[in-house]
Amino acid sequence: MSLPTPGPGPTWHRWQRVDPPLHPVLFVNPRSGNGLAVRAGVEDRARSRGINVVTLAPGQSLTTLVDAAVKSGADALGMAGGDGSLAVVAAAAAAHGLPFICVPAGTRNHFAADLGVDRKDVPGALDAYIEGVERRIDVGEVNGRTFLNNVSLGIYGEAVRQAAYRDAKVRTILETAQRVLGPSRRVPALHLVDDAGREHARLALVLVSNNPYALERPPARGTRASLDGGQLGVLIIDTPDDGPHPPGRAWSTPHMDVSAPSLVPAGIDGEAVDLKPPLHFGIRPMALRVRIPARRARTGHRR
Repeated sequence: MSLPTPGPGPTWHRWQRVDPPLHPVLFVNPRSGNGLAVRAGVEDRARSRGINVVTLAPGQSLTTLVDAAVKSGADALGMAGGDGSLAVVAAAAAAHGLPFICVPAGTRNHFAADLGVDRKDVPGALDAYIEGVERRIDVGEVNGRTFLNNVSLGIYGEAVRQAAYRDAKVRTILETAQRVLGPSRRVPALHLVDDAGREHARLALVLVSNNPYALERPPARGTRASLDGGQLGVLIIDTPDDGPHPPGRAWSTPHMDVSAPSLVPAGIDGEAVDLKPPLHFGIRPMALRVRIPARRARTGHRR
C-alpha cells in the first residue's frame, strides 16, 4: 500500500492567547453520546460561565439555530455533541470568521482527540471560552458541505446507516463488507483516478479525510498528526480480484473527484447522507479558528 509522505508533524506551538468572547454561544445536543452532555451538567456549567446555551430539541434544525445566533451577534460558537453536529457549527464559524469551541459530548469524539481536547473532561472543555488559546486549522468539503474528520463511501458509508453503528461500529462494518463483497451482491458503483493516474472502478471503500490519518507511523494509527497540512487524506480499498495491483492505496491531495451513476450513500463525520454525483472533494486551508483550554496547549496533550 502506498502511504502519504509524513508532513512536518504537530504544530501545537502555534496556539495563541486570546481574550474571552463578549457574546459566546454554546449549542447542546442532549441526545448525543447517550446523553453525555446532560450527565456532565454542561448546560448549567456553561451558564455559570456566562455562556448563552441553546439546547437542540427534537425536530429542530441545528443550522437554523446557528444562523439565528450569528444574526443576534454571537462572537464565538461552540458545540457539545457528536462529530456530525460539530461540523454543522464549525461550518458556520468558518463562514463568518468566528472562533469555534469543541465540547466532546458525542460517542467517540474523534475530532476532539486530534484537536487536543480532553475527551474525558467534558465540562473542562468549556474553559476554552474563558481561558482559551486559538489557532487556525483546515476543513474539508464535499460538494460544498464541510467536514472536520472524514467522508466515507462504499462499505463504511453503508455501515453508518445501520442501527448498531454507534454501539458496535467494527462489527457492523465487517457484516456490511461481507454482504457487499459477497458473490450475490454488487459493489457500489464508484469511480475515481488515484495519484498514480490509475483508474478504480470496483471500489469497496473510499475514505477521504481532512488531513491524512496515520496508518503505519506515529503518533498512532487512526489519528492525524496535523490538522493544518492543506491536504486531504485518501484511503481506498478495491474489491479483491486477480489483477497485478494491491487492493488498497493511500495518498494525499488538495482535491479529488468521485463519479457514480446515482446517489451515493455516504457517512460525513459519522452522519448518514446521500450525495449527488459527481462528488467534488477539496480542502480549505486554515479556514477555521479553533479554541481549546490554555492548559491543554501548555501541556502539549493531543488526546
